[in-house]
Amino acid sequence: MKKIILTLGLALASCFVASAQKFAYVDTEYILGQIPEYKAAQAELDKISVQWQKEIEAKYAEIDKMYKAYQAEQILLTEDMKKKREGDIVAKEKEAKDLQKQRFGVDGELFKKRQELVKPIQDKVYNAVKSVAEKGGYSVIFDKAGDLTMLYASPKNDKSDDVLELLGYKGGSGTKTGTTPKKQ
Repeated sequence: MKKIILTLGLALASCFVASAQKFAYVDTEYILGQIPEYKAAQAELDKISVQWQKEIEAKYAEIDKMYKAYQAEQILLTEDMKKKREGDIVAKEKEAKDLQKQRFGVDGELFKKRQELVKPIQDKVYNAVKSVAEKGGYSVIFDKAGDLTMLYASPKNDKSDDVLELLGYKGGSGTKTGTTPKKQ
C-alpha cells in the first residue's frame, strides 16, 4: 500500500513539474527563407552543384562514346588491343566515379562549401532561438520544419518572428505567407 501511495505521489509531482514548463516552436524553414544571405548561399550552392553535375555527366558521356566505339570495332581488334581499350574505359569510369565522390561525397567539396556558406547563418539562427528561449523562459522550443510532427500547435507559441526580429529582420507579423524580408 505504501508503494502505491509513493508511486502515485511521484507521478502526481512529475505532472505538476511538467505542467510548469513552457514550450514553444519555431519554423526554421520559414526563418531561413526570410534571410537574404541564406537565399544567396543556397543559390550559389545550386549553381555550383549544377556546374559540377554537368562536368560529371560529360565524363560519363565520353565513357559511353568510348564503349560504343569499342563495341563497334571489337571484332577487328586483337586481344591486346581489346584489353587496352577495356582498361582505358575502366580507368575513365574510375576517374568519373572518383570525381563524383570528390564533389558530392560525404565529405566532398559541396558539403564543405555548404558548411562554409550556410553554417554561419544556421549558427546565428540557433543563437537567436536560444536567446528567445532564455528571454521567454521556455524549457523547450521545437522546430516544426524538421521531422517533428505536431497535431496541434497554437499560433501564439510560434516564436519564428521573434527569432527573425532578434536577427534584425522583420517577420510576417503573424502571417508567414507572402512576406518579404525587411532589414530593420
